[in-house]
Amino acid sequence: MDTQKAIHIYQYSERIKSELISNEIVHFVKDYGASRQLNTKWDKPLIGFADAGDSLFPKLKELVGPTHAMPQDLLPDAQTVIAYFLPFEKKIPKTNRRNPYASKEWVFAYIETNQLIIDINNRISETLSKKGFNTFLLPPTHNFDTNTLISDWSHKHIAYIAGLGKFGTHHLLITDKGCCGRLGSVVTNAQIDATKRTKKEYCLSKFKDICKVCVKKCVNEALKVDTFDRQKCYKMLLENAEIFKKEGLADVCGKCISIVPCSYQNPVEKLSKIEPREFRTRRSKSFQTRNA
Repeated sequence: MDTQKAIHIYQYSERIKSELISNEIVHFVKDYGASRQLNTKWDKPLIGFADAGDSLFPKLKELVGPTHAMPQDLLPDAQTVIAYFLPFEKKIPKTNRRNPYASKEWVFAYIETNQLIIDINNRISETLSKKGFNTFLLPPTHNFDTNTLISDWSHKHIAYIAGLGKFGTHHLLITDKGCCGRLGSVVTNAQIDATKRTKKEYCLSKFKDICKVCVKKCVNEALKVDTFDRQKCYKMLLENAEIFKKEGLADVCGKCISIVPCSYQNPVEKLSKIEPREFRTRRSKSFQTRNA
């Protein structure tokens, strides 16, 4: 048996543990902020894994756009897609809740986190390369058509497939740590066990038809309960990009997710924990009244 064939067989007989990649990302983010003079800090990342052969991937050509890439388009022998969410520290969304334009803190968070994603992807690639595996690294953003505004690789949809969360009324992904942060992803031919997806909703509006605070937060009415005008939204992003062009490329806004129930958490999970307690309290008071 020639050496190349032996290496190929060995690669697919070794299954990489998800903990290896997860720990690598978590420690990298922790050290990253400590070793650099940055405006941004992050909470502990969330990491998920999707089987590159998952049946949801082909559906992205309908849900996102016909040009959306499949993992195998990027890496012919793709086995896994790694997805991760980098939550901003809580003070960043708080700065972005009033003025109709993005706060400088939100702008810095966008720029600095995009660079962090690039650096994380390079670290993942180095780690897997040492074990004989290949990777395809995706840019953090701007992989979309500026006319149609349709992405060729949607990180939020990839993260959904990898079990990191569910979509909210604002069309963004709500994770267990909310939606104020950035998403990244990497395609690899390493086999890693896929993360299970939940069937539960994360959005209060979709769960019980309550909240819809994100719609009220939209500064130019691009977001409605049942519709989303992406061109109108992008116009606002470009206005912010022009205001902050000296800081770097920052076509951002983030008003719809700044200080809303899903900013930092899965609000449906929180509600499910609160409601039984409230019910018990009401039942106890009712019992006391009847027996007074």
